Amino acid sequence: MLKLKNLSKVYKTSTVETAALDGIDIEIGRGEFVAIMGPSGCGKSTLLNIIGMLDTPTDGEYFFMDENVAAYPEAKLASIRKHNIGFIFQSFNLIDELSVEENIELALLYHGIPASERHDRVSSVMDKVGIAHRAKHMPGQLSGGQQQRVAVARAVVGNQAMILADEPTGNLDSAHGQEVMEMLQGLNEEGTTIVMVTHSPAHADYARRTINLFDGHVVTQNIRAAV
Repeated sequence: MLKLKNLSKVYKTSTVETAALDGIDIEIGRGEFVAIMGPSGCGKSTLLNIIGMLDTPTDGEYFFMDENVAAYPEAKLASIRKHNIGFIFQSFNLIDELSVEENIELALLYHGIPASERHDRVSSVMDKVGIAHRAKHMPGQLSGGQQQRVAVARAVVGNQAMILADEPTGNLDSAHGQEVMEMLQGLNEEGTTIVMVTHSPAHADYARRTINLFDGHVVTQNIRAAV
């Protein structure tokens, strides 16, 4: 599904250069569940942002579905991103003034989906993540676990081929964190590619492969044996 070849990202100021990523070579196949791990500041979020086309590399190549998108302009990246990638953030990023169903529906409005189809798809995904009974509630009326369920629903309602999750359980207790991981596992079993940044070895165990970063380099890649 995607391939990074000798990819680097350097942040520059007037006095210093910082290499967030240096010579990254990664391939991720369609339908994989990959966890990205490493200490704080090792480049995990930068890597996820480049995979998600929210940032661009300084050097190297990024092939997404056989297209080298590394030097694409933002407008073209935005179009590819909109049609192929869903995002789940640690901070949920829900809009406080919109209800649960309106937050989820917003993703479909950007795609120009007709109202009747939007309603059906939002209802279906709310059922899937167990949040339908909270459809009319506002984010502030939900627990952290419920808010993250809404964030997951918003990420998948567009039937995106790939979900990128940045510490999706970081603000949750262990029980709610496990629920979110089980939802991601279920989506992956249905064919969705999942790429997740996590600090938790227990949550990384849900992934088939773990990529470990250190100082902007891939230091190890571990494949979990099939159960």
